[in-house]
Amino acid sequence: MTATNARADRRAWMGLLVLLLPSLVLSMDMGVLFFAVPFISADLRPSGTQQLWIMDSYSLLLAGLLIPMGALGDRIGRRRLLLCGAAGFAAASLLAAYSGGAVQLIAARALLGVTGATLMPSTLALIRNMFQDPRQRQRAIAAWTAAITGGAALGPVAGGLMLEHFRWSSAFLLSVPVMALLLLTGPSLLPEYRAPRRGDFDLLGAGLSTASLLPLVYGVKTLAVEGWSPLPALLLVAGIALGGLFIHRQRTTAHPLVDLGLFRIEAFSGAVTVNTVAMFAMMGFSLFTSQYLQLVKGMDPLTASLWALAPSLGVGVAVGACSALSGRVRLAHLVTGGFLVGGAGFALMTRVEPHSPLALVLTAAGVLCAGTVGTTTLTADLALSAAPAEQAGAAAAASETATELGSSLGIAVLGAAGAAVYRSRLDSALPAHLPGGAARAAHETLGSAVTVAAQLPGRAGDELLTAARSAFTDGMHLAALVGLVLMAGAALGAGRLLRHLPDAAAKPAGTPATDALSEKLTIP
Repeated sequence: MTATNARADRRAWMGLLVLLLPSLVLSMDMGVLFFAVPFISADLRPSGTQQLWIMDSYSLLLAGLLIPMGALGDRIGRRRLLLCGAAGFAAASLLAAYSGGAVQLIAARALLGVTGATLMPSTLALIRNMFQDPRQRQRAIAAWTAAITGGAALGPVAGGLMLEHFRWSSAFLLSVPVMALLLLTGPSLLPEYRAPRRGDFDLLGAGLSTASLLPLVYGVKTLAVEGWSPLPALLLVAGIALGGLFIHRQRTTAHPLVDLGLFRIEAFSGAVTVNTVAMFAMMGFSLFTSQYLQLVKGMDPLTASLWALAPSLGVGVAVGACSALSGRVRLAHLVTGGFLVGGAGFALMTRVEPHSPLALVLTAAGVLCAGTVGTTTLTADLALSAAPAEQAGAAAAASETATELGSSLGIAVLGAAGAAVYRSRLDSALPAHLPGGAARAAHETLGSAVTVAAQLPGRAGDELLTAARSAFTDGMHLAALVGLVLMAGAALGAGRLLRHLPDAAAKPAGTPATDALSEKLTIP
């Protein structure tokens, strides 16, 4: 990898706007679908298992296919894969929108996951090719990060607004014009790039990658939502075992999907580790914030999603500040500072009570997200810059896969910690003479407790609601403490992992320090 002073022209920046479109749509997908599920259930009448697969088939296949698709783009061309994926995503969206039954919708969601897996690594890899100047590339990555986080925040709002006026199919039709615009403008605005030495595509490795990540992610998510049960635990173990076989395959095959030498590059492995920890913290705690607004503060989903946009202001400030400071402040200091800011957000969350002012929880969430998203903006650019240009697709896919796993583990670990405290606290605070069935239902989740409380006569409902909300915030406090400890440890670890970069990151491209860094980033 060599430094270069080549600066992107206006066409490249217009191309970046085109690349932000699929990123925005993909991050909005789940938020929009959350609002559509009740309408889908009323229309298609899926079974409980089918409803779960309508939600999960997309995210499972997306996570399982990121690495194979990233490697495929390096071989056949990143723009070609992106445009093929966009066409497939639009077709799958139409198939989902006009599904006549639950099975057809599950198949369409699965196809959306397959085609979606082509889009994320392709967009990042193309940014790596289009923006050679480090400062410009970092601004482009910051814009990409803003599109991802903005889409996640806007998804529930867009879903709520559209479903007030249109049927549930509109949730899927939203992506069709976006992908059509990408297909029309992409060929003229986006460059093509493929690795000069491609080799054969590792079909066995692709199968092992998918076969390991599907049960791994499914097991983690199921254990997080439903608690301990043998099947997801076995799937988790199977996923880990298959993951070991995948790693062995990548070490021994002549043309691996991911060159494991990437992880011997300190910049790459450090960036991926930092990204994983940051997403673990942010996504793991997002579940508590949304439940607090809806079930503790009593907001309807649309109102809660509108209020949840407020923390995005802090995220925007953090992303801009990180981009502005990246050439002036040592990278290790910026990343450490981001984790400390995130830790401050967790500390504020420990002060939130059921009757706390709304401003407190929104401020805490804003500070938490600002620290973690600002950090991931820096490290996403670092991971791409550390990888050789011919492996940018595989590197982006590996980074995105680690992010997906970090998000799933965060939801599992922090969710389990909060749920354990909730059940423990509620056991000792349930109102006397509560019917056994109602007590068991309230014991499961805060949502169940709110439903049960609405059906109870007199003061019993109010007493149950007060006890359940108090138990939930106690669980949220423990999860926040876990997050605070994690952020403090990550701040210390980031300083060590990234300590070799600061002098080079602080100097313009082409200086001796940058050249030394380039030599250090060469795969052994």
